[in-house]
Amino acid sequence: MSKPKLMQLLRRAIRAKHYALSTEKTYCSWVKSYIFYHGLKHPKDLNEGDIGNFLSYLAVEKKVSPKTQNQALCALLFLYRHVLMRELNDTINYHWAKPSQYLPVVLSKSEIDDILSEMSGCPLLMAQLMYGAGLRKMEVHRLRIKDIDFHRHQITIRQGKGNKDRYVPLPKVTIPALKEQIAISESLFKQDRLLNVEGVEMPFALTRKYPNANKEFNWHWVFPSLKLSVDPRTKIKRRHHIHPSVVAKHLKKACKDAKIIKKASCHTLRHSFATHLLEANSDIRTVQELLGHNDVRTTQIYTHVMDRSRSGILSPLDRAD
Repeated sequence: MSKPKLMQLLRRAIRAKHYALSTEKTYCSWVKSYIFYHGLKHPKDLNEGDIGNFLSYLAVEKKVSPKTQNQALCALLFLYRHVLMRELNDTINYHWAKPSQYLPVVLSKSEIDDILSEMSGCPLLMAQLMYGAGLRKMEVHRLRIKDIDFHRHQITIRQGKGNKDRYVPLPKVTIPALKEQIAISESLFKQDRLLNVEGVEMPFALTRKYPNANKEFNWHWVFPSLKLSVDPRTKIKRRHHIHPSVVAKHLKKACKDAKIIKKASCHTLRHSFATHLLEANSDIRTVQELLGHNDVRTTQIYTHVMDRSRSGILSPLDRAD
């Protein structure tokens, strides 16, 4: 039996840590770029100085953002620590990418209404949950039937960013549409059971612990795809959730139809959720918990947006003589 190659070992290590598929693709891409930059040398033959040179190249030649440069560093640190089993020292000297002052794009309540009025069906419901509960796009896509509590008007977000669980409010206005969507999900679930389709993907090792749970309705997706697809990791054909690009495409079209000039995305709905809560005098610690932020300083960025929009400062051009 041949010895596993470096990229195979990297993928195994990433999956052992239960990282997302998107993270796996990103890390593998950066490791390949690192290897090609150094003329196909094996990473075990490279050192901290070589890592620093690569990161400086990204900043100086490729002009990447600090976030992108840091992403590349995280990928290389993972490679050395968890695949090559080598702890790096503090001599990784490199030129930092020029930091940028980032303020989130926030939509007004009337702009939100205009956008939502241009949407319908499943994409509308998903957008309402992003704005009405402050959910990330993938958190909406990964909702399971058991995560919706109609009696408590509450949604449980499981294994969100940072692998954390949290509770968020279930917007009452979405309840009728959400019940209709769950009925559609149940119809697809019953169809899969009749055809003996493999059950839905389960988090971590729960399939081994509860072998039949993936074929129980409470674990089924709230927003299942209408078509079966092959899992890129396990190669098993099963029903996955709706593709992440679907709601993004509908939102982009809705913004265009509503003549919204701001560069809005799915995450803009989450930004708007946080800002509007703070403008309504909600406690910042409560907003922090709803968003799932580790540090309140991350949440405080929305106070800067809010303060700018409500500062009451009068332009000198508008002052009366």
